[in-house]
Amino acid sequence: MSIQESRIIEALSTVMDPDLGRDLVTLGMIKEVSADEADNVSVTVELTTPACPMKESIKQSCIAAIRTAIPEAASINVTMGSKVTSSCSHHGQPGHHGHHEHHTHHGHGGHGAPQRIQLDNVRNIIAVASGKGGVGKSTVSVNLAVSLAASGAKVGLIDADLYGPSIPTMFGLPDARPEVTDGKIQPIVQYGVKLMSIGFLVDSETALIWRGPMASSAIRQLITDVDWQELDYLIFDLPPGTGDIQLTLVQALPLTGAVIVTTPQDVALADVAKAVTMFRKVEVPILGVVENMSWYELPDGTRDYIFGRQGGEKFAKANGLNFLGAIPIGGVVREGGDEGKPVIIGHPEVPSAVAAKQVAGEIARQVSILNASCTC
Repeated sequence: MSIQESRIIEALSTVMDPDLGRDLVTLGMIKEVSADEADNVSVTVELTTPACPMKESIKQSCIAAIRTAIPEAASINVTMGSKVTSSCSHHGQPGHHGHHEHHTHHGHGGHGAPQRIQLDNVRNIIAVASGKGGVGKSTVSVNLAVSLAASGAKVGLIDADLYGPSIPTMFGLPDARPEVTDGKIQPIVQYGVKLMSIGFLVDSETALIWRGPMASSAIRQLITDVDWQELDYLIFDLPPGTGDIQLTLVQALPLTGAVIVTTPQDVALADVAKAVTMFRKVEVPILGVVENMSWYELPDGTRDYIFGRQGGEKFAKANGLNFLGAIPIGGVVREGGDEGKPVIIGHPEVPSAVAAKQVAGEIARQVSILNASCTC
């Protein structure tokens, strides 16, 4: 007589998700349980993101729990799958945005809040922001998108910098032009990521002469006129700074949360404070802070902290924000951007690529935690 499935489920009910603080059975993560006549046990676990940093740890905990509770099991096979959870801001009917609904009542510049944008097939929109330019925000956005796609997630990336679009170059697509099908712009796909940038649509000289309202309208079209289809994550590479365009965008989009990129030095951190204030003003959750260009690794393995040490981490701690990780500076990162092959693809073994992958996993983790706390 084969092992009863109820015994396997009972064993798995002792395995906790370390982030969500509840057991896998209660969370509905156990999708398939079986045991054959030879007492071989098979289980399928569905995590909330394919980029879960705890994937291997949870798998080993499941095997250990079954082995302890059912010592007669001949073999234990645990398959790890995933289904990305949706943000609160994407629940309900068009026009209803859960706990973000009251953003729309914030007036702005005397003109009222911008009209909300609804993207029904996008589970999570993550804004990547910085208080100022030159901190590597687009590089972080690119490596975040590529890393999440490599983990198995469906990912899109919007380059919202109208005056200096860098995504086409960073993906090796400076001359790409999208097709239009049934009135919808088809995103360009590279390294498994669906891409859209003003750089695919107009030359840089045209973009430079645009003014605020025209620019906001252009970015809105980049979002709504594109055939994204189904996405787990849409990464939104915001223009640097905290001006009118940025505020309009974060009010109009049903954002899951924001990631703020900084470098360690004090002058960058002063601008980060403005970005934090902006997101808090419109009640967009801040997923955390990424410190970029944290150090330069010398040939002998020692670290040169060119821009100061742990400024981003200290800022995050002082402001009650998650610290999502530190990414070192390195020549291969710049070369990857210039050559159109992100470092995470071209040189996955270098410290900056390893760190960028860890940061991507941490961001996905924070999205899952935030979505689990949805009360709408």
